[in-house]
Amino acid sequence: MKAVVAVIGKDTVGILAKISAICAGDNVNVMDVTQTIMQDMFAMTMLIDISKCSEEYSVLADKLKKAGEEMNLQVHVMHEDIFNSMHHV
Repeated sequence: MKAVVAVIGKDTVGILAKISAICAGDNVNVMDVTQTIMQDMFAMTMLIDISKCSEEYSVLADKLKKAGEEMNLQVHVMHEDIFNSMHHV
């Protein structure tokens, strides 16, 4: 199973490191990541493999959202089932 993580906010040092550390701590593999900085705004999208996650999906999502709040960022986590349903024609 996979999930998509989107992170948006003012660029600061350590955003990728913090989000990745939470994933690694819960045995979640980062499969792909793209990030860009537009002036001082940071945007990142990650594809993560949650099939071996040591926590429930909702717990992981809450951890990532809380980390975002602590860094004044918006973090959205979407399970692949929801993502696929939204984009299925």
